Amino acid sequence: MKRRIVAALVVLSAAAAFAAGPGKIKAKWFEADISPDVGALIAGYGANDVSVAKYDDLVASGLCLNDGTNRVVLVSLDLIGLDYAAIKRLRRILSSVTGAPEDAVLVSCTHTHEGPYTSMYRKETALEERLFDETPGSADMRYMERLYSRIESAARRMMEGEWGEYVVGYHSAPCHENRNRRYTTEDNHATFNAHRPILHRLTTGVTDPEVGTVILMGSKGPAYVVGNWAAHALTAHAPGLGGLRISSDFPGFYRRYIASETGAKAMFIQGAAGDLVTKDDEYGNAAAKRVGEAVAMQSIFGILSMGRCYERFAIQNPRVGAVVRPFTSRLRRKWRDIYGRDAETFDVQAVAIGDVCFVGLPGEVVCELGLEIKWNSPFARTFIAYLATGYCGYVTPMNLMAAGGYEAQSHRFASADTITMVKTAQDAMLELRRRIFPDADTDEDPYPDNQHPPIVNMPGMYKASKWSH
Repeated sequence: MKRRIVAALVVLSAAAAFAAGPGKIKAKWFEADISPDVGALIAGYGANDVSVAKYDDLVASGLCLNDGTNRVVLVSLDLIGLDYAAIKRLRRILSSVTGAPEDAVLVSCTHTHEGPYTSMYRKETALEERLFDETPGSADMRYMERLYSRIESAARRMMEGEWGEYVVGYHSAPCHENRNRRYTTEDNHATFNAHRPILHRLTTGVTDPEVGTVILMGSKGPAYVVGNWAAHALTAHAPGLGGLRISSDFPGFYRRYIASETGAKAMFIQGAAGDLVTKDDEYGNAAAKRVGEAVAMQSIFGILSMGRCYERFAIQNPRVGAVVRPFTSRLRRKWRDIYGRDAETFDVQAVAIGDVCFVGLPGEVVCELGLEIKWNSPFARTFIAYLATGYCGYVTPMNLMAAGGYEAQSHRFASADTITMVKTAQDAMLELRRRIFPDADTDEDPYPDNQHPPIVNMPGMYKASKWSH
């Protein structure tokens, strides 16, 4: 009964918001089953983990948005990661099918540890050959060809349908089901406590609990939801059988809960999860279900908030656009020896939906850097897309390199150059915001109106802004 009442309230609120006239956007979406066959190698940990069962489907989720002038495409894959060549190929395919520019196609991975070996593990270096020499073919290239084909077919079916028209909104709320897996001592020495469960409760490292939500609201209620949150998707990867089942992990539970409770389709985009795990990681499917649904509830909170207060949460001018900016970094000595070159070029991608920006980054970026990018963004809300422009190991700030630990050992480019990635992201976002809102900001600071309203401290209390006199 309670669920029916909530659903009715959401529908009524949505109808009012839709009719009231915020800017609307056209949208289409697709889903494709990208599960490997049982018997495929599982890419989460060892090179010899052979899947023996499938818990649920791995899914490719795609959303195409059209503001009447520009188009962007968001894609999330239940895969551990893809290399740059694979992402570029998917961008080309989806650009050709949807009419969006290649730079406006954002492809990210949920980083499930219960999926197949993908092309991030091609044998390109001597080190990777040593690590994966027992893995036939390393990357499952037959699987990769099937992946491209299934995504292209699903996107073509999507484009054959009619565009829907929606009010688009956004919301942010915390979900404290993630934790930093690094335990750092008082003298700044890090230990990888993922392999020391007894230390889990001692961890006090930085986390990013933000659940970012983008909502497409139709006249009958929510139609599509994009959720963004940061934690390694290995909650279902329990010892023994749990690590040998094909599974989408908690992102799958997120999508299914949104669908079952609101009727909307959903996509999950992984955030800056390089050093974040869920509080019950590797406990199995019950833990993954609890986490996925806890995150989904915060997105439903966003749907309720938008439906009842659309003037705050609906995007009034939902223009879309995208920018890709390269940055070059020196490689660390060990990786210079492996690759036979001194430097490498990586991409940062920014995709905007009105006041919201998704920033696609290479590799497994830690949450500290994700927060740094968010704090240096000119958009009202900024959400990080994990493993979105290729694979380059873990990406950490300099002080994490000083502390050491697992992530630091995998960091491939010079730690002093990490700030270059952050600055590149900021430059890309500033360029993008000026591009899609050329007439909005004449001042160097965006949202100038927000500098002048009165400051409200507590309900029933008022303090005048110093600018209001």
